[in-house]
Amino acid sequence: MYSAYCRMVQKTFKLASPFLPWREPELLEGANSLDKLPDVIKKKEISRILIVTDSGISALGLMDGLLSNLQKKNIEFNIYDKTISNPTITNIEEALKAYKKNDCQGIIAFGGGSPMDCAKGVGARVVRPEKSISQLKGQFKVRKELPPIFAVPTTAGTGSEATVAAVITDSESHEKYAIIDLNLIPHYAVLDPLITLKMPPHITAATGMDALTHAIEAYIGRSNTADTRKFSIDAVRLIYDNLYETYQNGENLTARAKMQKAAYLAGLAFTRAYVGNVHAIAHTLGGFYSVPHGLANAVILPYVLEHYGEAVWDPLAELAVAARIGNTSDSAEVKAKNFILSIKSLNSRMGIPPKVSGIQDSDIPIMAERALKEANPLYPVPKIFSRDDMFRLYQLIKD
Repeated sequence: MYSAYCRMVQKTFKLASPFLPWREPELLEGANSLDKLPDVIKKKEISRILIVTDSGISALGLMDGLLSNLQKKNIEFNIYDKTISNPTITNIEEALKAYKKNDCQGIIAFGGGSPMDCAKGVGARVVRPEKSISQLKGQFKVRKELPPIFAVPTTAGTGSEATVAAVITDSESHEKYAIIDLNLIPHYAVLDPLITLKMPPHITAATGMDALTHAIEAYIGRSNTADTRKFSIDAVRLIYDNLYETYQNGENLTARAKMQKAAYLAGLAFTRAYVGNVHAIAHTLGGFYSVPHGLANAVILPYVLEHYGEAVWDPLAELAVAARIGNTSDSAEVKAKNFILSIKSLNSRMGIPPKVSGIQDSDIPIMAERALKEANPLYPVPKIFSRDDMFRLYQLIKD
């Protein structure tokens, strides 16, 4: 009975989706495309802007060229660089204070998924000052146009530069949840591979597997469309062709650019077709133990795919063909299982562990409950998991 209710909710969202006012960010692509951003900001008649980033980005000097070009265009900027991995409500409130104090008119989100989520949260609070972040949790509670957001991803994974979601952590309750609204889609996205060159191998690996998870969960879910299927297939092919190369040879600019495009396409796919149980579990690990999101997804992904069983054999077989894995003459079951094995192999070759260390048995009941609450009834997963399914998965992934 509960499964029927979940499927009804999912079908309602799928039927409504084509009528929603989706938009895609305007893209600036290619080497040195970041240099064009100040001109775009100037044309928007923005003279004061908040830059949301993290301390690591600041320390690497990745923004130096941008800051210099902003100064040349007489665009005042204020930098908030205290965003942490799995950004918190505190991060958003601190950045919001800086936005208001400096009378900013727009936001540059510079970094990985965490600064982008933080920036989106700031934008939501700017236009909804009467609501707290926790009150904006869930679907379509912002419903107002945000100040212009310019997303500059420094990793190739999250796809947040293309998505409707901001994922926030409540540091007091350890709950990690999403704010979902069409207005959270950034207005511009800058895909400049030059700013990903200094990304260390372990982050290259984890963020790349994050993008792969997005593409796969969007593809195997029941709310995919012809467009999202194409986005996912193209993303999977690009990831299998380029991720390990960027891990081994971070200076390969062409491979870096292709991974950026893969992450962006996967973002387009899942923001319309949703994610699934991998993300529901990963969010709890981020909330409880601050496990980086991409790393959590990478570890969890093969376990969840195996647990789905034959419900995902056909779509995974199609993705195996896209990734050029195995023989085209193999059965769907064989192709799907080979695809899952290829994920495990890719993780292993990039030093991603097969388990998550530090999971406490006493936390599993709460995490399982929260994962189920996130996944159901909204996520159009191939197979709706029960409490027992979730318990089993946490036992499988814990070291």
